[in-house]
Amino acid sequence: MIQTYIYAGAAFIVGFIAAWIIRTITISKLNKLQKGTEGYLESERLMKETLQKENMMVHQMKQTIELEFTKKLKDSQDLNKILDENILLLQKSNEETEALLKAGEPAIYDLKLKLIEAQNTIARMKGSPHEIKAPIT
Repeated sequence: MIQTYIYAGAAFIVGFIAAWIIRTITISKLNKLQKGTEGYLESERLMKETLQKENMMVHQMKQTIELEFTKKLKDSQDLNKILDENILLLQKSNEETEALLKAGEPAIYDLKLKLIEAQNTIARMKGSPHEIKAPIT
């Protein structure tokens, strides 16, 4: 009977040790798996943060560029408005000058028109150099 108890006790101890070894191996594998998963999750979290920072930088750059272009557009519109006003004033001044010149000195007025016509012809010739031809007189 004592031998039975000894065998039973020894079997129990061997079984306990075998179970302990299996459990330790299983826990070790689970710990490795958990560490790998935690590392993967950490890398994904870092990538997400990096992408969020890059998105914020791109958004800020976009806003800066939009503000810059909006300012340039406003400046160019203001400049166009000023140029339009100046053109209108210049045309009015030219019309008044021409009227005075025509009324006072018709010969000078005719010479002025011919001069303007000659300048326009020269400008056209300079604008298209491959079509320059000597004028026929």
